Amino acid sequence: MGVATTTRMLKSVMPFFTTTLPGRALTCTMALGVVIAAATAASAGTVAGRPMAGPSFNGPVHAVVYSGTTVFVGGSFTAAVVDGKKVARQRLAAVDARTGSLLPWAPTADATVRTLAVSGGVVYVGGDFSSVSGKRRDSLAGISAVSASVTALKHNISGQVNALAVGGGRLFVGGRITAVDGKNRANLARFSLPAGTLATWAARTDDTVNALAVTGNRLYVGGRFHKADDVRATLRLAAVDTSTGELHTGFRPAAPSAVYALTADSTGVYAAHGGQGGRAVRYSTTGATKWSRVFDGDVQAITRLDGITYVGGHFDVACTTARNTARGACTDGSVPRVKFAAIDGKGQLSDWAPQANGVVGVRALTASPALGQISAGGDFTVVAGRSNKRFAAF
Repeated sequence: MGVATTTRMLKSVMPFFTTTLPGRALTCTMALGVVIAAATAASAGTVAGRPMAGPSFNGPVHAVVYSGTTVFVGGSFTAAVVDGKKVARQRLAAVDARTGSLLPWAPTADATVRTLAVSGGVVYVGGDFSSVSGKRRDSLAGISAVSASVTALKHNISGQVNALAVGGGRLFVGGRITAVDGKNRANLARFSLPAGTLATWAARTDDTVNALAVTGNRLYVGGRFHKADDVRATLRLAAVDTSTGELHTGFRPAAPSAVYALTADSTGVYAAHGGQGGRAVRYSTTGATKWSRVFDGDVQAITRLDGITYVGGHFDVACTTARNTARGACTDGSVPRVKFAAIDGKGQLSDWAPQANGVVGVRALTASPALGQISAGGDFTVVAGRSNKRFAAF
């Protein structure tokens, strides 16, 4: 949960609660030479600050992903709420991204869905479940994006699935995993698509994987681990080859704390960090820190759209510099960013600020370049002053 700003700073930030935040010119340089960019920048190019109309959900939303004009939703809910009426949706649902209408797609999972990915007309689902639509599926399943029928993908997974990523005809799985179909795996596994065959590929970490992102021949891996492939310089964030599983030793970031979410492109990877306050960090392909933004609570979700990085979490403010206290409070001042924030390509904080509520806040973010939209899931119930329970699209 976010920490309140100091009394000294209240007068300077109070206007931002009710007015459009103007550009600012405050800058500071971190001890290691990483520039902490201006406190705020104009919000040109960001999505609208007020969410679209759409359904609510009666339990947390852990995952959201676009496929064409549909956004698929997964979590711990048992119903969607449309016009004040409950509609049964057992931890999986789909929304028309153009109209905000709840779609009839309604497979069922018997426990929490934690992660989603889409490829080739199939929605891949990971989580705590043991069955999907009445068919035995242990923590991992494939579901037709059109008919909602469960595909033949079926494996026995020892452990918990936290993250999925697809790329190059492959499905990557991360979490707290010790084996798949009785074969040893250390928190990572790969499957061939569309057949879903377990590959001999066996990249590994020594502790939990929370996030995955694929770009080119790289799979970026983030979490709470100390080492990937037994290499100590891979604390919490690493890159492995999508074909061989070997570590990309040229990628050596200095990840400051646990990684909860990742998004990547050809220039590098963007990470959502928790820890002493939270951080959103852009790393180059070598792991150099290009920019870093600090918040007073964990950053738990991250996505990119049109050169803007959108983040979500359970923070309440963004720090104006990189300095914070042992409890995460901003040392040199802050501006309100309640659960949502946006950062431009230079690391400057945008004035986009659709204030949300809740303790946990935002758990997941995803973007659709084709639609010019982002969608968010979490535990919030109000966004920008309107009721949006646990799901919002901008």
